[in-house]
Amino acid sequence: MSVPTRLRLTTVNLDTPDPAALARFYVRLLGWEIKVEEADDVILHNVDGGVGLSFQRERAYVRPTWPAQPGRQQMSMHLEIGVEDLDAALAHALACGATLAEFQPQDDVRVCLDPDGHPFCLWLMH
Repeated sequence: MSVPTRLRLTTVNLDTPDPAALARFYVRLLGWEIKVEEADDVILHNVDGGVGLSFQRERAYVRPTWPAQPGRQQMSMHLEIGVEDLDAALAHALACGATLAEFQPQDDVRVCLDPDGHPFCLWLMH
């Protein structure tokens, strides 16, 4: 399939009731920097290059449920974060304000929830 012009994924945007608070969680978690901060939008710069994260105020935000349950708000995406030391990464994520999800489907992955309930996976890079 041919693409008529170059397309490049630059940012993943997460809805949140408080963009500044959620951005600061990910700054602590990832060691990234705030690039733009406005009342309803915050953009993080990925210091390693590649795709960044942004946070957009959603006044009608509903916290997702993990794992999915019929009739409840389901996640529509999640972040995958590769780590070299799963235990150390989990301890760091928890210290930053994440919570460990009750359901853990794999031995080499830890599903965590950010302060707004977005799931993210810490996975052991082999």
